Amino acid sequence: MQSLAMIDNWPVPTAAAAVVRADGTVLGRHGPAAHRFPLASVTKPLAAYAALVAYEEGAVELDEPAGPEGSTVRHLLAHTSGLAFDEHRVTAPPGTRRLYSNAGFEVLGDHIAKATEIPFPEYVRQAVLEPLGMTATALDGSPARDGVSTVDDLLRFAAEVQAPRLLDPRTVLEAQTVVHPGLKGVLPGYGHQNPNDWGLGFEIRDHKSPHWTGASSSPATFGHFGQSGTFLWIDPTAGAACVALTDRAFGPWAAEVWPPFTDAVLAELKA
Repeated sequence: MQSLAMIDNWPVPTAAAAVVRADGTVLGRHGPAAHRFPLASVTKPLAAYAALVAYEEGAVELDEPAGPEGSTVRHLLAHTSGLAFDEHRVTAPPGTRRLYSNAGFEVLGDHIAKATEIPFPEYVRQAVLEPLGMTATALDGSPARDGVSTVDDLLRFAAEVQAPRLLDPRTVLEAQTVVHPGLKGVLPGYGHQNPNDWGLGFEIRDHKSPHWTGASSSPATFGHFGQSGTFLWIDPTAGAACVALTDRAFGPWAAEVWPPFTDAVLAELKA
């Protein structure tokens, strides 16, 4: 895909990108696809997927208590537990605001570790990374932001999410469906959004503006971006997913180049 070569013009030391269909067909790669990059918050979808495996295995229930009083596993996955961004401090009643929270994902990881009697990084490895052959990926530390991976490995994950084998497809459909519709909140780096839609560990594009995906991205697009200059989106309407990893922290440069890149990828997919 010629559109992927646009990353050569990004103001970053290193970048790699690729596009994959649901059946695992890689439509294009550009850059060092085997290079390991810090994922920052692109770690969260991997952690969320592991949490959903724990749910399907019966280790946890989505609506069991977890985190602050009145909060559940579902609240933690959907950033509606009321926990602050980076502090284990309650700032709102559960289910009333979309408060993007690293702390919430850390509480989630601890909750699942206790339920399974397996340290959460090891649970992620056993539940998601190993079955998908993601041998270059590791999560050592916070389930909110400490993952390291490659474009090649994330292509395996993106194909799995589009055509699930580790989970029941109905569970994955629920993960990409808005939890607590209508809630306002801040999308980090993009300001207040009304509504600020989120599923179970995945941010949902809907009609947010501004946004890190493209103007032509379907409202059903879901995924995540990271403060390390990384993103993964899945557009069910386009029938494909795109991964882009860099080694420059997110900033105005990313807000400028990511949307036209996504639009170019989508245009090439339709051609």
